[in-house]
Amino acid sequence: MATAKTGSFYLTETVNLAAAAAPGTRGQSTIDLGAYVNVPTGQAVAIESVDFIYQTADGAGAGIELLAGSGALSVQLTDLNPSSTLLIADDQSLVASGCLNIDAPNCILSHNSDLYPDNFGPASLSEAFLVVNDTLYLVAGNNVAATGATVVSVTARVRARVVKLSTKDWMAIAIQSTASDN
Repeated sequence: MATAKTGSFYLTETVNLAAAAAPGTRGQSTIDLGAYVNVPTGQAVAIESVDFIYQTADGAGAGIELLAGSGALSVQLTDLNPSSTLLIADDQSLVASGCLNIDAPNCILSHNSDLYPDNFGPASLSEAFLVVNDTLYLVAGNNVAATGATVVSVTARVRARVVKLSTKDWMAIAIQSTASDN
């Protein structure tokens, strides 16, 4: 059983991709959760939602200028270190993922994202991803086309809260996390 210890708050982190970066370039950043996760007390972080924002590093652009041609920007948030690679969707450490597809000749942008919730605790927390690790990893990259003429920033805006888990739930999540690391 999980009980909320705080109200919702936001954590943000950005990955910057260099201007004219070759297709398949990946960048990684981390979000430190060490102040929120506490093993002896069973304290964890419940991630309620993740929004991904794609823009030029100067904030002036967020459209087809992000890439030199048609392609996609992909991003993932995980609770285990993926070593700057994008994971398959069945990986237990995947918290959320997103993609911005760019059809440059037709000036069409489409975006999708998702969150993979756990099912512990009361209904108010059943749609959250529970994290017992002290770091989140943000990986982003461009696919098919090079990035545009300016640095591209991919930002994750994470809505979270601190929760206290029962010993059984905390151990279940820790075991699942450890198992998916092997």
